[in-house]
Amino acid sequence: MEPRKSVVEMVTPTKFLATGYSGAKVLFHNPAEGEVREGPSPFEAVVLAAGGCTAFDVVDILRKKRDPVGSFRIELESVRAKGLPTVLEKLHLTYVLKGPKKEANVARAIELSQEKYCSVNIMLKRAGVDVTVSYRLEG
Repeated sequence: MEPRKSVVEMVTPTKFLATGYSGAKVLFHNPAEGEVREGPSPFEAVVLAAGGCTAFDVVDILRKKRDPVGSFRIELESVRAKGLPTVLEKLHLTYVLKGPKKEANVARAIELSQEKYCSVNIMLKRAGVDVTVSYRLEG
């Protein structure tokens, strides 16, 4: 596979614009005191990427099982190490869904995402992050 090239460029000392290999842009921001946050920190972006990656998987798997999702969100709780470096130690994802009729389909979709498809969460686990999941069906 050919290397994919991305770039992160300083906008100001507290803002960096990242342009991914697809052309998508993300503004990373570590605001100074009094500044209004305009984007996630790089650390926060990793946590959000973990949620986004598995969200696409789970919704797609349930669609293929003909068990449609009316609404969907993932609530993420992360814990950083106390000392330097303050790496991600724990990540808990709570999937909240409305629509699927078969709970077994939801459990299986989450399992497939976490163990086979979601490269972000699999990468975090391989790096030693304790990734845990739960889910809740609403309505």
